[in-house]
Amino acid sequence: MAKICELLANLEMDELMETVQLDLDNGRDPVEILKECEAGMVKVGELFSAGDYFVSDLMMSGEMFKEVGEMLEPHLSGKTGDVLGKVVLGTVEGDIHDIGKDLVYVMLKSGGFDVIDVGVDAKPEVFVDALKESGAPILALSCLLTTAYDSILNTVKAVEEVGLRDRVKIIIGGGPTDESVVRYTGADAVGDDAQSAVRLCKEML
Repeated sequence: MAKICELLANLEMDELMETVQLDLDNGRDPVEILKECEAGMVKVGELFSAGDYFVSDLMMSGEMFKEVGEMLEPHLSGKTGDVLGKVVLGTVEGDIHDIGKDLVYVMLKSGGFDVIDVGVDAKPEVFVDALKESGAPILALSCLLTTAYDSILNTVKAVEEVGLRDRVKIIIGGGPTDESVVRYTGADAVGDDAQSAVRLCKEML
């Protein structure tokens, strides 16, 4: 396992930040660092699923990833060139999970997108307002709870009700989401991970 991936998976915050800074100072491609971090987050998810990690560990890894993302962002902006397009992103109402959302946020930013992050537990009207204000052609909805499927459905309906559905593509993502949830909610596509979310957004443009 690569060093940054291993440090994140082992929740070694201080050493992770030092290593990332050192890599940046030595001219390493920030996108490579980001991909290693994503691999570390996948490992954390596996440890959590196996019962070796707890919710507090998940939250810790999410905080670590967010800090690395903030450190990398100034370096990434120079890598991406022109902005490809805008994406409104958030976790739907009734769900307060932000790790997956934050992962997608950093990956989209590094992929050249302008991302409007509305946060977690976001009501349908919050997404609609962000779409109206930004003119974004893509809406990315995160969900880690099966109980929040109806929130995705309600958000899609809200976009339809204000007449934006024909110009806004809607992708969903998160542990329990799959093609059946796409059909249930009326979304356009599902992303299996942060990198596939970026690929889908590029395709939708």
